[in-house]
Amino acid sequence: MVELQANLRPGAEQKVVFITARVHPGETPSSFVCQGIIDFLVSQHPIAKVLRDHLVFKIAPMLNPDGVYLGNYRCSLMGFDLNRHWANPSPWAHPTLHGVKQLIIEMYNNPKINLEFYIDIHAHSTMMNGFMYGNIFEDEERFQRQAVLPKLLCQNAEDFSYSSTSFNRDAVKAGTGRRFLGGLLNDTSYCYTLEVSFYSYIVAGTTTAVPYTEEAYMKLGRNVARTFLDYYRLNSLVERPLAPTPKTRAASCMFLVFWATGVQIIETLGAYSSD
Repeated sequence: MVELQANLRPGAEQKVVFITARVHPGETPSSFVCQGIIDFLVSQHPIAKVLRDHLVFKIAPMLNPDGVYLGNYRCSLMGFDLNRHWANPSPWAHPTLHGVKQLIIEMYNNPKINLEFYIDIHAHSTMMNGFMYGNIFEDEERFQRQAVLPKLLCQNAEDFSYSSTSFNRDAVKAGTGRRFLGGLLNDTSYCYTLEVSFYSYIVAGTTTAVPYTEEAYMKLGRNVARTFLDYYRLNSLVERPLAPTPKTRAASCMFLVFWATGVQIIETLGAYSSD
């Protein structure tokens, strides 16, 4: 477990971003994306320093170490798909999952901690680009707020496709981290699965597939980390005079942004069409 923070005020509410990866041992690209996130957050980049001053990042980069060691593609040492056992993990059959879930519940029950994001990183064997899965909520406002982070990531990462991002309540995914924690945590917490292709991505406005490399995966991770600055600038946790994150394309995109207080506003943001 990696914990990253810096100069949070004593006694101040901790805003936590929790990231996990490699629950499916064969999905090696997820480790490179996670490595990109960690490398950026521990760097001396001005954006990384600001993020460490305002947020706590907790990262579990490998949820299935036994499966990785054994060379399994999807299951654990005991043959379980860990990403279907979040609802009731066993301390002996799913120990890493059990430990991470207990930590998340402890944070959820701590009034001084606000667990704002949970992101589980995976790799996809058929689709291209990076994209996200999110949850469906009856509350339209909460649903719209949930869409903000992937839209901002689409703005920062040329290989991330918002058009491939989907929000669902698929019954077969009920035991996943995204689905279970999305139902457990309160309405200010947002849970996603971040998927990245094993193969390639297509930049918006082009038709050529660009093969992913280790560096490209890590770059996506860096862009995920950068995107939190944009998100928290919109929500006024971080002051706006700070330098904006780099924009990969300069088209304009209008979309609804909801403050954490629920006030609906319109923001014009530099972005590109993901398709």
